[in-house]
Amino acid sequence: MSKSAPRSRLYTPRISRLSAPRLDSDAVGNFTESIARFFGTGSYLLIQTIVVLIWIALNIVAVGLRWDPYPFILLNLAFSTQAAYAAPLILLAQNREADRDREVVERDREMNARSLADTEFLAREMAAIRIALEHKADRDDISDAVGRLVDAVERSGAVAAGPGDDEPDQVDD
Repeated sequence: MSKSAPRSRLYTPRISRLSAPRLDSDAVGNFTESIARFFGTGSYLLIQTIVVLIWIALNIVAVGLRWDPYPFILLNLAFSTQAAYAAPLILLAQNREADRDREVVERDREMNARSLADTEFLAREMAAIRIALEHKADRDDISDAVGRLVDAVERSGAVAAGPGDDEPDQVDD
């Protein structure tokens, strides 16, 4: 029997005694995104086309330099290796982009909710102002009230002065 601690279950992983390298996921992600972006450029396609044409020309024309004769097995192997690495890099870049897009959508959703709440608040405030303005006295209401008040004062002054009394009584000191 080995001297290591027995595993209680088969699905419990063994703990490695070797230290695994620690990688910063953001640094790896940024690097893979830069590679994926370069794969999508015209300059990459131009460089790859030139390399392939030179490869094929040297293997067809230069008899002494034929390291990869006609079916170009080594070139196909290089393309397969490139595709094997390019596909996961592109998928990783797409996943990171999707995560960023989700964050942007969530921020936009929150901003739209705040804008909607602000708009509803302003609409309620404007409605309250309109209602208050409807109950506010305007110039005609005030002139009517002043006219009635003047009439009332004139009538009460005429009653207090009595008939035939045009001038108010003066008090002698």
